[in-house]
Amino acid sequence: MSIYQQLNTAMDNNDANAYAELLHDDFKFVRHASNSEMSKSDWVNVISSMMESGKVTRTNSRCIYENDDILISHSLVSFPDGSREAVLVCFTLSDGKIIRSETGATPIS
Repeated sequence: MSIYQQLNTAMDNNDANAYAELLHDDFKFVRHASNSEMSKSDWVNVISSMMESGKVTRTNSRCIYENDDILISHSLVSFPDGSREAVLVCFTLSDGKIIRSETGATPIS
């Protein structure tokens, strides 16, 4: 099963443990707004909170491109405050895991 399929299944099932298993030990998440980085443990805490809340939803999720080195995905994300964004994510892969994730987001009115 591709990384995208595994990631999508984890997100659809709000399964933070399955999501975390896809991340390389040296994983970094790059925040698009500030260009700051988060470690694997910091990002797992964020994604776990989002999943546990049940208030962050994704629709129209799709894989744009995936090979052994990179995965590009796009989805529409709704947040608890009522805002929505179109989110493009570039995942860099290493050793069959996600080692880096960078997002670009466009607010949707």
